[in-house]
Amino acid sequence: MKSKQMKINLATHYGMCFGVRDAIQKTHEIAQTGSAAVLGELVHNPVVRQNLDDAGVSAGTLDDDPGSIAADAVIFTAHGVADSVRKSWSESGKEVFDTTCPLVRKAHRSLECLVLAGFKPVVIGRYDHVEVRGLVTDFPDAVVVLDEADFSEIPGPWDKIGVVSQTTQPVTHVEELVSKLRASRPAAEVRFIDTVCQPTKDRQSALQELAAKCDTIVVVGGSNSNNTRQLAVKAEGLGCRSFHVESPDDLKFSWFVKAENVGVTAGTSTLDETVQAVVRRLEKFSAEKRRMELFDTLKEIA
Repeated sequence: MKSKQMKINLATHYGMCFGVRDAIQKTHEIAQTGSAAVLGELVHNPVVRQNLDDAGVSAGTLDDDPGSIAADAVIFTAHGVADSVRKSWSESGKEVFDTTCPLVRKAHRSLECLVLAGFKPVVIGRYDHVEVRGLVTDFPDAVVVLDEADFSEIPGPWDKIGVVSQTTQPVTHVEELVSKLRASRPAAEVRFIDTVCQPTKDRQSALQELAAKCDTIVVVGGSNSNNTRQLAVKAEGLGCRSFHVESPDDLKFSWFVKAENVGVTAGTSTLDETVQAVVRRLEKFSAEKRRMELFDTLKEIA
């Protein structure tokens, strides 16, 4: 029996995007100048949270009473906040820093432009996600939809519907949903502005290429990261065994006993060093598999 080494393949686009990287860097710079608190999770990544704890950055929420925050400065996360929330905190007496990703800002401005043009606001995304809450808070009429069943929440009389998307939704899902919305409301004018961010699109398309040559995909990122979760779901849909892990410690050798080509990708909030640590662990698994297969071969010869 000829021994086969498990091959590890890294996606052409993976891991931390510029918006997340800039938010982390800015927050650490702020922490060096005085006491600071992040209002929410800066990014959905437990390693980043631990690093911030080590740097003395405390945690709060957007719903906190400003007086309950001991830090002199507060920081808005990369996911963005509503303009009304930004104004409220700016008037609280705290020094306010904003690390909102520029591409999330684009989504906010796009939705605002649609409303100003007379369109009723619809956001494609997860209702409970912090980015989506930031998008809709300034617009009481806004409806959030994640699938076709949610169309029933859109009032029947609406004849002008403006649609944007949470930046980390799969673009194919978003485009399909917009088409179905138009078909379900043929008399309405449905105007769609594509606000899915380019890093998300790049990682989704790179995953498609990766899945074409792999039988197993490992997706690295926070358990509550939407874009990481979407990568894992897409990998399954492309016919691969898919495993979503936060660190190399989550990997199990038994998952890869029958694997020959393993692909590795990561969400936009995942640190490069975490991805490399996962790859190193997979390389150890590959070496162990090779030793086991050679041992079996020697047993057959004997």
